[in-house]
Amino acid sequence: MPGDNYEVEKHAKFLAGRQDLLIELDGGLSANGIRLRRRAHLRRSLAWSLAERTAIVLRRGGDFLVAALLLIILSPVLLIAWLAARLSGGGIGKQVRLGRWATHFNLYHIQFPKNSVLAKFSFLEPLPTLYNVIKGDMSFIGPRPIAPSEEFIEKRLAWKRYNLRPGLLSLWWIRKRANIAHASEASLDSEYVETTSFWGDMGIAARAIPAAFYGSGVSNAPPQISFLGVRIDNLTMAEASTRIVTLAQANEPAQVCFVNADCVNIACADDQYRTTLSQANLVLADGIGIRLAGAILDQNVRENVNGTDMLPYLCTAVEKAKLGIYLLGGKPGVAEDAAKWIAEHYPDLKLAGAAHGYFSPQEEAAVLQDINSSHADILLVALGAPRQDKWIATNKANLNTRVLIGVGGLLDFYSGRIPRAPFWVRELGMEWFYRFCQEPRRMWRRYFLGNLDFLYRVICERMRVRAAQRIEGNAR
Repeated sequence: MPGDNYEVEKHAKFLAGRQDLLIELDGGLSANGIRLRRRAHLRRSLAWSLAERTAIVLRRGGDFLVAALLLIILSPVLLIAWLAARLSGGGIGKQVRLGRWATHFNLYHIQFPKNSVLAKFSFLEPLPTLYNVIKGDMSFIGPRPIAPSEEFIEKRLAWKRYNLRPGLLSLWWIRKRANIAHASEASLDSEYVETTSFWGDMGIAARAIPAAFYGSGVSNAPPQISFLGVRIDNLTMAEASTRIVTLAQANEPAQVCFVNADCVNIACADDQYRTTLSQANLVLADGIGIRLAGAILDQNVRENVNGTDMLPYLCTAVEKAKLGIYLLGGKPGVAEDAAKWIAEHYPDLKLAGAAHGYFSPQEEAAVLQDINSSHADILLVALGAPRQDKWIATNKANLNTRVLIGVGGLLDFYSGRIPRAPFWVRELGMEWFYRFCQEPRRMWRRYFLGNLDFLYRVICERMRVRAAQRIEGNAR
């Protein structure tokens, strides 16, 4: 009977399933099964340990061979530099540093007298450090070798950081050279320790080549610089965020502007925009163009303080101060999506409101009313330069918001409409090229013709300043 066959098959499946379960339990819980599992675990552990040790040996061998080769090739330069330093009162200097497992070692360098003509050859000073690499005190890539008095890292990170040899090159060094070291050195060390790999080290080595041409990272620079008729407040990211919160806690309306190479070009041709920048409470340096201009004109820029990178720092400070933010600009839906990102990452921050920037002159009064009704302390305006900055200058007297900031394309990035350049692209100073690749039809004129125009203006400014200095020197 068909029914009987079905019952027989069902019973057979039950017995087979029970048998499989008994075999599985026996394999997992029996003495023999436990022994087999332990052996498999031991094999995996040994394989992992062997792979880890092999990687360490290969890395150490590679460091030794490359350092020895470089030292042989550069030995004539090293000898001449040492003799020159020795004859002028310097020589080989030593600095105590913490190496692997926090052991002390002497970091060697050529010591040129500070006030001598040889000081201009300071780029040769690290050459003896190659000997430290050969000895095994250091590696080519790794966290910066710190002095014993500099132990700034948390204990939970210390054992991981000191499990690696310090390096000639590090994430901190590259981002410092690129003026985007907004995070703390300890957090960048933690990022490196958690993600270290052969290809990651190769990437750092490759990015170090262009970073070497940026000049050293600038920490001591004037608080304010000015070129091509534009004043810039020379602040770090942390200082700028704190300054904005301080302005938001005052009673007077304040305007904050970000200035990049394109903005300077516009200001050179637009008197109203140049006046707006000169009257702003805070003008911040944005982009590699401003950094290079500062280097050419001997007015070093401390950090690349662009609005997109600043938002997380600003949100943290605003959240702590219990202030509110209103977002204005972008296409319909963009400001709302950016507000969702902020709400997700900073749940305690007060989001007063959001509105798109495609409003007509007839609708402007309603927009101003909505902003005032929101009781926002800080207004982020993303209408593009120079329109956003002129709009703020015109309307800040009609708004109750204390700080109004022109933020360009910030809302597009945080809404997800336009992806941000990866960090390694920003470390190379090539975010502008990444943006060009995203929107070539819209960006080609600004980045290619505009950047050339900006560079020409900066070089002319340098020549004018140098000529004025020569005339002044002759007059004396």
